[in-house]
Formats: sequence, C-alpha cells, structure tokens
Amino acid sequence: MRKASRLFEIIQILRLARGPVTAASIASRLEVTVRSIYRDIAALQAQRVPIEGGRGIGYVLRPGFDLPPLMFSIEETEALVVGLALLERSGDLELRQAARKVSDKIAAAVPVPLRRSITRGALHAWGTIAPSPQGLDLAVVRRAIRDERKLVLDYRDALGQASERTVRPLALIYYSETAVMVAWCDMRDAIRNFRADRVELCTESEETFRGEGDRLRQAWMDGWTQSATS
Repeated sequence: MRKASRLFEIIQILRLARGPVTAASIASRLEVTVRSIYRDIAALQAQRVPIEGGRGIGYVLRPGFDLPPLMFSIEETEALVVGLALLERSGDLELRQAARKVSDKIAAAVPVPLRRSITRGALHAWGTIAPSPQGLDLAVVRRAIRDERKLVLDYRDALGQASERTVRPLALIYYSETAVMVAWCDMRDAIRNFRADRVELCTESEETFRGEGDRLRQAWMDGWTQSATS
C-alpha cells in the first residue's frame, strides 16, 4: 500500500474507532510494521491532523475534525473516476449529467493528492457513446423501478412485430450500444428483456406492484445465475 493511501486509511480507522487504537492494531490491519505507523502518525500530526495519544496507550482522532463525509484511497478514487467516465458513455442523459456533478463534488471534497487523480485527465473511458433511445426516457424507467410502478410500452421486437406490453420494471442493464430493461411482462406472464431502442412509446401506469419488486428481481437473478453456470 502506498504511503498516501495508508495515511487516509489510518484516518479512517481512527474516525470509526470507539476508543484508542494502538499502533500495533493499525499495523496489523494495514499489513505494515509498527514503526511505519509511528512515522505515519507523526506525519499526520505534522499536517495538523488532530491525532492524540502515544505509544502503548493508543491513538484517537479528536472530535470535530473537519473531514469530508467520504474519504477515498487513491485506488478507490481512480475506480470512481473510471466508473463515472464509463457512465458518461451511456445513453442515459440524466445519469450522464449526474456523473459530471458527482465528479465535480468528489474533486471539491477530497484532499489535494486525490483531487489530482480526477482533474489531471490521466484516466479515460473510450468507445462509442450510446445514443439516447427515442421512445423511452431511461430516467422514467429508473424511477418506476424505485417506485415499483408499472409501465406501458409500445414495443417492436427483433422481427418488427409491434405489441403493447404492460410491464413491471425490475432492472436496467447498460450496454455500449443500448440499454436493456428487465421487467415482468404481464402479457407473457414471465420476466422478459426489452431493448430500449425498440421501445416506440412508454407511459407510466397508474398501477403499482408495491412489495413485489425485490421478489421478482431475486427470481430474475437466480435464473440468470443458473443459466450462467449451466
């Protein structure tokens, strides 16, 4: 573990601790020597991080220290940067806008070493940006999943056959070329996949399926797992 990451991990350990934490305990968790922890704590104290205590009695982080609500290691920050960059290549306009806002908020909140990971442009996601579906607002689908509200779709399948489907949306899968909605289809009485680019019109129904979403989603995940391992 790099020193910068280790310093942040020490702060996290002390923030979450209910009492003094010894250097030996921290060293065991981070898989480094106790001497390294002593040097790291001294370095943090030199940077005015209010760590109190000493050898043999343990260390505490003084209450009221102003830290961001989320503290990420360098590797965790880089994972977020790549994930947000990939999201910006999806066809979900609302999520793309949200990804930019999240990136700005993280850059403003994290310490300078981590901020550079976001702002210096060293990590990128490449590839074709998925077009936004014309007949389906993915934000409506995500809201329907959360609220467990049925949707009515004018749908055209791979053979070009049109049909009206009332569905119970369970999940969204984002691919590079399009998004796929996993939903319980009332007409088929089964779980089906609906490509977003084949939906010609989507309207929200007055009907809900409250209390059924988790069960149906678990059934879908169980079926997917079985098919993947068979």
